[in-house]
Amino acid sequence: MTKNIKASIRHLYKIFGADPEAALERVKAGMGKPELLETSNHVLGLQDINVDIREGEITVIMGLSGSGKSTLIRHLNRLIEPTAGEVLVNGENILDWKEPQLRQLRRETMSMVFQKFALLPHRTVLENTGMALATRGIKKADFEAEANKWLERVGLGGNGGQYPHQLSGGMQQRVGIARALTSNSEIMLMDEAFSALDPLIRTDMQSLLLELQDELHKTIVFITHDLDEALKLADHLVILNDGSVIQQDEPQAILLNPADPYIEDFVADINRARVLRVRSIMSEGAPEGEVAGEVDLNDNLESVIAKAEGALDRRYRVLRKGAPVGSVAMPAIMRALVPRRSSGETAKR
Repeated sequence: MTKNIKASIRHLYKIFGADPEAALERVKAGMGKPELLETSNHVLGLQDINVDIREGEITVIMGLSGSGKSTLIRHLNRLIEPTAGEVLVNGENILDWKEPQLRQLRRETMSMVFQKFALLPHRTVLENTGMALATRGIKKADFEAEANKWLERVGLGGNGGQYPHQLSGGMQQRVGIARALTSNSEIMLMDEAFSALDPLIRTDMQSLLLELQDELHKTIVFITHDLDEALKLADHLVILNDGSVIQQDEPQAILLNPADPYIEDFVADINRARVLRVRSIMSEGAPEGEVAGEVDLNDNLESVIAKAEGALDRRYRVLRKGAPVGSVAMPAIMRALVPRRSSGETAKR
């Protein structure tokens, strides 16, 4: 079943400078980012971005520093005005909206989880969690139960009376997530939400987000510069470079079929056995010949290799929710583990 499109970005351009409209004409005529900066002192932030954000999925937008990912997410709630293009939310172009509609969008339709937590230091954890509801005029007595429910859900039950400075960084980010959930917004925007955390805490937060998503099926736009994080979280992955979309697809498809040398370089050193899933390489239909056992279509290849104990002649029946849907053989797994370009080849170029 095709998912509903919750938000769409259409032919979006953002140019920073004194005369972006004139610069836009140069860009549409073929001028690139370095030449635009050199000849007119304008910065090409985003170039012809087209992305659909599907309801109930995590769309991850990733790229290195300066790729345009944080600029892009701020167009979704019009914290940044585009030079050209459309931003559709529930089918309506929010670039046509006036300030009252935009305030409602930011208060009710979209919530945001920031890299630096953005908690108010003079308010308690409970008050920070219910802040979105407070801005709608709801009194603390009326949002307290809802805020406490989500604090409990993210593992902070009983901490509502504390202040942000009394919490660790990971705990503060849990407050940020609880605040977004308490707002009951349709779309959650998460801008580098976990990048300020220590690696172990970051892994815990990723697992918490996936656990919550499995239960709540929120529409989430997640920004990151970390490919491992992107591959772990994304239902749909959008990779930016110099303000342009280089490739977007389901993460497994990008890993198996990188569309550009830039993407090939990006994925060259990924532990493919840990990231790739059986569903991406299996053959549909009943297996030919004997099978050595059964695996789930969402098992990673590492677990299948361990199950085979290194034997290359094994074939397994693939199950989805207990029902057979295909088969996977060890030779196919071995082929999938070989990247199109190795890191050694990348280094020689």
